[in-house]
Amino acid sequence: MNQLLWFKRDLRVVDHDALVNAMQKGPVLAVYILEPELWQQPDVSGRQFAFLTDCVQSLQQDLESLSIPLVIRVGEAVPVLRALIDEFNIKAIWSHQETWNTWTYSRDKYVAKMLRSIDVVWHQPVQNGVIRGLKNRDDWAKQWQTRMNQSLSVLPKNRSILHAVSDAWPSSAQLGLNEDDCSQRQKGGRALGLACLDSFLCQRGEFYTRAMSSPVSAYEACSRLSPYLAFGCLSIREVYQILQRRQMDVRQWPRAQQGQWLRAYRSFAGRLHWHCHFIQKLEDEPAIEFFPMHPVYQDLRDEDQEKFNAWSQGRTGFPMVDACMRALQVTGWLNFRMRAMVMSFASYHLWLD
Repeated sequence: MNQLLWFKRDLRVVDHDALVNAMQKGPVLAVYILEPELWQQPDVSGRQFAFLTDCVQSLQQDLESLSIPLVIRVGEAVPVLRALIDEFNIKAIWSHQETWNTWTYSRDKYVAKMLRSIDVVWHQPVQNGVIRGLKNRDDWAKQWQTRMNQSLSVLPKNRSILHAVSDAWPSSAQLGLNEDDCSQRQKGGRALGLACLDSFLCQRGEFYTRAMSSPVSAYEACSRLSPYLAFGCLSIREVYQILQRRQMDVRQWPRAQQGQWLRAYRSFAGRLHWHCHFIQKLEDEPAIEFFPMHPVYQDLRDEDQEKFNAWSQGRTGFPMVDACMRALQVTGWLNFRMRAMVMSFASYHLWLD
């Protein structure tokens, strides 16, 4: 039976449960849907689209090495999927559960409704440590650890592939995205993600535990893996297991040569937990994307566009805040303590919503 693999924010071929399961069930059509409406949402930008473009190009190359074509379609997910289902007599769709924003979740509900109406099964395996539909988080940490310890999924050697014509990939201007002068942004793609991980674990990260806090040292000492994890160039499970192997190797070194590496690895393992933990909180309480956690704060503050512009452009007159915001404009990245600092400054000092 023909299967459709829908790539979302899981742009890799390694440790890809949805792709592996689809390959085991029948001939597969591998598809990425570029949705213009998604790129009109307030929490996306030109720099993210540029990173996505890098990632999709990298994915295409990795799939081509396996003789699997990636079909690009531009448009709304529901009509795009319906057309492919009709054209290729698709019996099942595979995609990882997506944890992004309310727009993507609402889109998934429309997709699910359409698929139910035509009796097409939609399989959505979990791709990280975030679990949909939890009643409470009492056993979440144990479930996270269990998943991280599972073997990475491996593609079957015998593969049957379906082919289709791709749409042209649009430019950021065609999507209506503003010019985004992020001249030092990280480039996307799996190969660069792996290189970033390797340089962190073997070269840059020895003093991670203390160097992560300062904006001066954090740019080099932090892992810088966040965009590669967000777009799924690397899986959390994959990164965790590479970290475990590296820890085992370093433990075999003479004590004098170990330096601060094992301490750094313990700190980093904790951050991998946190990565999924905080996404899990948003998954369990999605309303906090739009509403305060306590209702007494609703509508407490008026909008102040002048102060917001000064804050976002790095011209408040407070040197530390402005330096961080200007660095964010140019690099697209800011370490976690400075993210907390600029947000608390906006909230408490500028009284912004």
